[in-house]
Amino acid sequence: MTTPAQDRKLRDPSLNPGDQPYFDACAEGKLLIKKCNDCGQTHHYPRPLCPFCFSDKVEWITTQGTGEIYTYSVTRRGGPVPYCIAYVGLTEGPKMMTNIVDCDLDAIKIGQKVKVVFKKTEGGFSVPMFTPIG
Repeated sequence: MTTPAQDRKLRDPSLNPGDQPYFDACAEGKLLIKKCNDCGQTHHYPRPLCPFCFSDKVEWITTQGTGEIYTYSVTRRGGPVPYCIAYVGLTEGPKMMTNIVDCDLDAIKIGQKVKVVFKKTEGGFSVPMFTPIG
């Protein structure tokens, strides 16, 4: 059975203090994460303190925008169209929760290589999602 990708309405994200640079970069087609200058760990979702060592010496870094699917689930009920929610392991290390889009939802596989794409919300924000490479 083929389940083609369909566009669906996306709600605007709820912004926390310090989130604006992240969404500004998304609007420019860049995916940012944070890197701790004390312990060297990268993390997503970006926050003001490192979740590993609690240092406030974190900085924005631009990712390659690539990774692979760590795990996923295709939801076919409870909404107007089917969609895929997934954790993607970014090339830089951290895993992020996202959607897999613009593909046959039945062809998605764990370990599949993906690249970032940006989708617009109802209010015009760009949010990162991923699509299979190739």
